[in-house]
Amino acid sequence: MPKLGRRTRKVLLGAGTLAILAAPIAGAAGEGRPLDGGARNPSSDPSQAYTRETEIIANTSTYGTRQSNKSDNGGGAIYGCRSRAGGTAAGNEPCIRANNLSDGLAFEFNANNGESAGLITVGSGGDSKRPFTTNATGVATGLNADRVDGRDASDFLGKNEKAADADKVDGVDGADLARTGDFLFARVDSNGNLVGSRPSSGVSATASSPTSATVTFPRDVSNCSFTATQAGTPSSATLGVASAGDGAVTVTSSAAPRPAFHLQVIC
Repeated sequence: MPKLGRRTRKVLLGAGTLAILAAPIAGAAGEGRPLDGGARNPSSDPSQAYTRETEIIANTSTYGTRQSNKSDNGGGAIYGCRSRAGGTAAGNEPCIRANNLSDGLAFEFNANNGESAGLITVGSGGDSKRPFTTNATGVATGLNADRVDGRDASDFLGKNEKAADADKVDGVDGADLARTGDFLFARVDSNGNLVGSRPSSGVSATASSPTSATVTFPRDVSNCSFTATQAGTPSSATLGVASAGDGAVTVTSSAAPRPAFHLQVIC
């Protein structure tokens, strides 16, 4: 092979260098290549997607990265993923995680104007869906959860508190309303024996004569009203009823023998 001169060697070396620079740069798609602005990175071919984390580490007094869109249509950033249920606790990373390694805030959301700062939706919604869960049980300052139909929680009575007008029902004082215990009755047979009563205990009946019987209730009924009606086989006798003091009520018959009767007492 003939020996090349010094000038010839320089010309060939320069031509080879130009050829290398002019040739397309070969290399694997994805990792190790710079981002291409205004295009899908690393490629529109899904098989060439990144297979390792792309980390951006900064040491600055403001923010490590900043994304913004000056269009009045918004769209500063969007993050999508296909995470399964359970989140980090289940080994399924969420689409976005803000992890503060110190003791400050992990996130802030701010909307300068408008009626709402954001929106959280879960599928089609409904009672079976939750907007979020938390292990923090303190009061969230500023949330409206402390209100019901515009009223503050302090406007509602506590579990053991009584309302100022709890003694009224539809404007009627409680003293004017009848309670269950205000309706008393006794059922007495023709022999003067008590068959049934309200209350179920503490009531007694005694036949004081062939034409009268006395029923005694376990409370004062002297200021109550009384009604006695025949029970069982009708008779021509008429019944009279009167208070006998305290809890006693006497029922008299116009003829003997005195028939069985029902006694009603309303206080």
